Amino acid sequence: MSIREVLARNLKRYRALRGLSQEELAHRADLDRTYVSSLERLQYGATIDVVDRIAKVLEVPAFELLKPDENAAALGSIET
Repeated sequence: MSIREVLARNLKRYRALRGLSQEELAHRADLDRTYVSSLERLQYGATIDVVDRIAKVLEVPAFELLKPDENAAALGSIET
């Protein structure tokens, strides 16, 4: 699983757990909504600074957004 896939999976999961839309997350992190969407669809890679801004909004350590899920990694697919 690529690091972009890991970020996309974790971003979607934590965003859903916080009950945030892509638009609200983007607003709080001072990002464009289409950029958040593109991250979740694996179209863009995020800089470490963007990962940090998103993590702060989601109230998780930045490394959690980049941490592979051992179960998902074994499956080799991304949740949608």
